[in-house]
Amino acid sequence: MSAPGLQEKPESCAETQHWVSVAHPPTTLSPELRVEICVEGNIASGKTTCLEFFSNTTDIEVLTEPVPKWRNVRGHNPLGLMYRDACRWGLTLQTYVQLTMLDQHTRPQTLPVRLMERSIHSARYVFVENLYRSGKMPEVDYVVLSEWFDWIVRNIDVSIDLIVYLQTTPETCYQRLKMRCREEEKVIPLEYLDAIHHLYEEWLIKGSLFPVAAPVLVIEADHDMEKMLELFEQNRHRILIPEDRKLGP
Repeated sequence: MSAPGLQEKPESCAETQHWVSVAHPPTTLSPELRVEICVEGNIASGKTTCLEFFSNTTDIEVLTEPVPKWRNVRGHNPLGLMYRDACRWGLTLQTYVQLTMLDQHTRPQTLPVRLMERSIHSARYVFVENLYRSGKMPEVDYVVLSEWFDWIVRNIDVSIDLIVYLQTTPETCYQRLKMRCREEEKVIPLEYLDAIHHLYEEWLIKGSLFPVAAPVLVIEADHDMEKMLELFEQNRHRILIPEDRKLGP
């Protein structure tokens, strides 16, 4: 019996499953238009699956979260260190996350549609906020990161046109996380996923946490792989052609 995740449970952590996506025609955006879309959601909410689904569509560039950089900064693994001792390494990781996400946002866009995994906004409004609220980040670290973020938003264009929020229960994310067996994630408890979920809900659904950077399209993502692919296809037009388009350079 399959778990309520995006894939059937593999027999071992070393095994992975793949699905075949048929190439789709170009979007209907004119070449001079530029659209930037961020796929947001909890850990193991299905963001990578969403990006993979649309990656075969012509005229779309996909930017995955720069996790490999967070795992190896000149031989150091700040991501793994943070999960093991957030009080000591939270600022270190989040400073580098902010830098690498800024690089993602400011990278020259080569195709009409850019689909990004998460954003500099969720790094600040969800993950930094969680470290501070949980008492694992001192106020001085929180203030310094916030000052950097506020300066970036005021002086650099990190705007986006649409947020696709894959809304998933913490319990589903926890099951998927255990199935995919990523080394750094082995120490993540359900309580952490629950905290991240509540911050996403505060930010994107209730609008009570921080300003929302763009219109939000909510997709319920507790379903299995087959159903999620159906939902992505059903929402193709709404995802790839947001109402608020911006002219390219």
